[in-house]
Amino acid sequence: MCFQRSLFGKPVPNLPPRRISVLLSTIAVLVVITLVFTLPSSIPSAPSLGRFTDHRISLPALPKKLPSPSILNPFRQAAHPPPVQKNSTSGEAKWFSNWNWLSPFSSSVTLDENRSLLPPLFPRAPIYTYYDHTAVKDEALKEAQNALLLTWRRAWWAQGFKPIILSPAETMNNPLYTELQMKDLNEQLKTDMSRWLAWENMGSGILCNYMTLPMGPQEDPLLTFLRNGKYVKLTRYSGLDNGIFVGSSAAITAAVKESLANKQAMNTTTDFIGTINDKEVDEESRTFEVDSKPDSIAYYDNKTVTEKYSKIAKEIQDDPAKGLQALNKLMISHLHTTWQNRFSDGIAVLKPFPEHMSAAVAPARKLADFLAQCPESPMPASCPPNKPKCNPCVSSTPLVISTPPNYINTSTLYTIGTVPHPYTMAVLSAFRDDIDVRWIRRESERDPWLTKLTKLLLGTGVSGAPRVVKFKEAVAGAQEMYHSLWVTPEKDLPHDLDWNFGFTIPRNATDRGKSETPVPGPERRPQPESDPRDGPVATPEEFKKEKDLLKRAIDFGKARSEPEEKLRGAIEKWNLADTEAWRFARAFLARSRVERLQWAEQEKKYAGGSGAERGKSEGWGRWFDER
Repeated sequence: MCFQRSLFGKPVPNLPPRRISVLLSTIAVLVVITLVFTLPSSIPSAPSLGRFTDHRISLPALPKKLPSPSILNPFRQAAHPPPVQKNSTSGEAKWFSNWNWLSPFSSSVTLDENRSLLPPLFPRAPIYTYYDHTAVKDEALKEAQNALLLTWRRAWWAQGFKPIILSPAETMNNPLYTELQMKDLNEQLKTDMSRWLAWENMGSGILCNYMTLPMGPQEDPLLTFLRNGKYVKLTRYSGLDNGIFVGSSAAITAAVKESLANKQAMNTTTDFIGTINDKEVDEESRTFEVDSKPDSIAYYDNKTVTEKYSKIAKEIQDDPAKGLQALNKLMISHLHTTWQNRFSDGIAVLKPFPEHMSAAVAPARKLADFLAQCPESPMPASCPPNKPKCNPCVSSTPLVISTPPNYINTSTLYTIGTVPHPYTMAVLSAFRDDIDVRWIRRESERDPWLTKLTKLLLGTGVSGAPRVVKFKEAVAGAQEMYHSLWVTPEKDLPHDLDWNFGFTIPRNATDRGKSETPVPGPERRPQPESDPRDGPVATPEEFKKEKDLLKRAIDFGKARSEPEEKLRGAIEKWNLADTEAWRFARAFLARSRVERLQWAEQEKKYAGGSGAERGKSEGWGRWFDER
């Protein structure tokens, strides 16, 4: 039975419950708004109670005007992103170079979620060598010299320099070339004078023989000084003879003119230094400043090779091409040994979640095995000429390889980090590929990879932003970048990592001096030893499933349907710090390759392409099938 309500004798229409709720909610909102805007102004001012208490708390004064009127406004107008820089894209990797690169999240500066903020590229100081590619030689000798030039370029590039090969073209471009041609010089002196004219044509910088290699850490004081690119005096180094010189443009020009004017010395000497009369003048007036012999530079001149590596010297005398190839192998082995001696604590292949990450870090582990093995050498027990008391690699005691879960910032440990995309991390940690948004929000942790990685450095009670900053410093810091390599599991390792380390990386496993059961059956072979601190090792069945899940993650990143696109967006938003770390590592490695490839392409036009890589380098892909 229905009841008719009335107000003042007049019937009131019946309202549904939903409309009554809406009406009451509207009234409540209006009341709150009225109180907020009218109540503060209606309260009379009263004396402060602060003077009646003994405790005074001084609050920081807020600025009357914010730096940007709309910085805290979530509805602020859209701003144009910074202009796209030249050569800032490689595949899906995008970057923007800026001094503000340590901002936790790149999108706050780039206004583009897919463009990473990287530190500006430091200017590489040019270092020059001279090679006459026009001289008549047999092909075998040319190939041997080209191999030496390639080793020279790799070694100096890895140290942060821009190696440039000069040729007679630069000599003939010098205005003093005509004066040189008018002089009757012996062949050795003429070649050395041509080298100096080519260098003077380029201006200030570093001139060295391509038998001169850096054999020391990047932090070495001399190498740091050379990288700065600021040279005032013309300097040579005791014990290196014609190995390396540094100087300003004015000092080089003055030395060349002094040499050409010394007619008497032209008939008695065979090198440029002999034409400079530094012995007859006081120290302040000398053309060259002579510094002490450096510990970080190795010079493989004829005298050194004869005294220290007589076996190689004899091969060069018997067959120059074959002997120079052997010398090149010796130099590469010394570069590799010097690198190994730097990292006395070994190589750390980071594995924050060891349960199901074996397949993801397999390429990094294989690279570590190659770096830890003893290099091939015609004289295995020998040391570089600048470090006669080095520790030669012995197969029975190889470099230690560990797989710790946390990043350790120390200069005696080389780190190889594998940075997974949050989706890759999710499918591997969950050990299934049917994850959805519900699983992400309710079961997965936020930024698990970066949290575990930086646990020793920052502890547990730290948000993602400072962890990202610490990670970026580990990847691209001025010193840290020489102690680590960061890759992503979704792509194969670059095939040109030799340029990153400065020597040819062996690509074959060698004997480590441990005996194995001489039977073909893998079930009877000794199982690989593992450090209990490194966590569990995947069984063959688990490793196979990990490979399948990793392939699923790689395919997911290439082409996605609309539901998969939403899933990727959800997992990236849930793991902002992990996503930022993945994009940063991917972009930093891609930019390094773009920088080198552009330089290599440009240098092909000069010196007849000398020092270029011959043929196709062997890649690093498909390592997963080796297990």
